[in-house]
Amino acid sequence: MIYGIGVDITKVSRFEKWCQNPDIISRFFNKEEICFSKEQDSLCQYYAARFAAKEAFSKALGTGIKNFSLKDLYIKNNKDGKPELFFNDSVKQILQNRCGECVVHVSLSHETDYAIAYVVIEKI
Repeated sequence: MIYGIGVDITKVSRFEKWCQNPDIISRFFNKEEICFSKEQDSLCQYYAARFAAKEAFSKALGTGIKNFSLKDLYIKNNKDGKPELFFNDSVKQILQNRCGECVVHVSLSHETDYAIAYVVIEKI
């Protein structure tokens, strides 16, 4: 059963200044994401898509960004290249309290000017 869905779109150019400022990046992105970003060709698209996923997750959860920070969740690609959302313990607890056992699905896409993310929280 679907608990919630969320979608977010962001303009990639918004992240040009962010990518030049490590303090801003470390405020919104987990160390895992920052480490993996060094392997990316388009840094702004990389961060824009992940930021959109964090926003989409908060919408799917139905709380907005409340009782957690954006760096409490991160996106990492599995061995096949599929993006997956990971959470710290506080977000795991929020998920457990709101929807019990669940699986979180994420899809990312970006084009030259825009990045979009779609998140589905599925109760199991």
